[in-house]
Amino acid sequence: MSNSPVWHPFTQHALEPAMKRIVRTEGACLVDEDGARILDAISSWWVITHGHRHPAIMEAIRRASETYDQIIFAEYTHEPAEELAKGLIEVAPGGLEHVFYSDSGSTAVEVALKMALGYFHNTGRPRSRICVLEHGYHGDTIGTMSAGERGVFNTAYEPLLFAVDRLPFPGPGREQHTLDAFDSLCASGEVAALLVEALVLGAGGMKVYPAATLAELKRIAERHGTLLIADEVMTGWGRTGTRFAYEQAGIAPDILCTSKGLTGGALPLAATLSTAPIFDAHLSRDRRRTFFHSSSYTANPIACAAALANLDIWKTEPVADRIAALASRQRQNLKRFEADPRFRDIRQSGTIAALDLNVPTQGYLSDIGPRLRAFFRNRKLLIRPLGNVIYLMPPYCVTEADLDRAYDAIDEAASAFAMGQP
Repeated sequence: MSNSPVWHPFTQHALEPAMKRIVRTEGACLVDEDGARILDAISSWWVITHGHRHPAIMEAIRRASETYDQIIFAEYTHEPAEELAKGLIEVAPGGLEHVFYSDSGSTAVEVALKMALGYFHNTGRPRSRICVLEHGYHGDTIGTMSAGERGVFNTAYEPLLFAVDRLPFPGPGREQHTLDAFDSLCASGEVAALLVEALVLGAGGMKVYPAATLAELKRIAERHGTLLIADEVMTGWGRTGTRFAYEQAGIAPDILCTSKGLTGGALPLAATLSTAPIFDAHLSRDRRRTFFHSSSYTANPIACAAALANLDIWKTEPVADRIAALASRQRQNLKRFEADPRFRDIRQSGTIAALDLNVPTQGYLSDIGPRLRAFFRNRKLLIRPLGNVIYLMPPYCVTEADLDRAYDAIDEAASAFAMGQP
């Protein structure tokens, strides 16, 4: 334990050592107070896409800060927000026509849930049931905790949470079971929306499911008049190989949630995109149909400027080529563990790679998690396993040598800890 008054997230201070201070970030690395360069192999919790302190994003922030700070968005608008909304609609086609800003992935999803319920309420067809996939994680607000997997993360807050309908995860060979369960639930006519992490469930263990399953879930939802909410907070901005994961399913969600990589990871900002009917359901001379949601920092101009710079990077730099190259390097590195009894369930989706260390105690609270983190930390690697699930999600600028070093450390860790070794 340290003497710092800071209370860190997802940290048991009674067990964790004092944290090193980071004094600089650059590219795919963090630099600590001792001058050590640490490979940020998880993009600082999945937010950094192009690399730390991308020059174009930093310059956009500097320029915006000479003109703006915060502006009340319930009373005024501003150019960065207007231009960003146009840019988001341009890159997220398929009927998404309106953009509601917030400031985190959790709030983006919370907004989406309220939009869905408001849509049915305001059109005189009240529906209140929400469907989700088991093992899902959508955030840490009350609404998003309710929609996420129940367990150690939210046991203490159970009295505050509302019920949702959980679909079995569409694991290999179990896809139809999931689809049938969803179809059956929708037949009640009470399901307002299906909320899903597109293609990859993040905090639930980097669980991957096929694009064809997502496409069929959308078809079932359409048949029953149920909305599809795509939570692309993690998977958006290239992580699964395309700008948004839902593109691989050939569908368009009714509501899209984006954050994390929206600004390239530089500043907190989120957006929830909706179709015109959802917006129109809240458009009325009756003020009671207003969409009652906001946060103090909605559409912060400086954050919007950073996001605009991110959009420009996607237009002017070979981002797709970098993503494809990283995905290929991940695939090649994973091959070394094929048929390796120290690992199970080797999987990949675009730039995301994951594999389960074969140890007796599994799950998020497995004691192997903190031991693995310490092991990687000692080798100047930021890798935070989800219990026994080791994953890599580096920035797109990561070098082949640095990625190889991360996989060498995983190999070394497996020899030290796998198969019940101390």
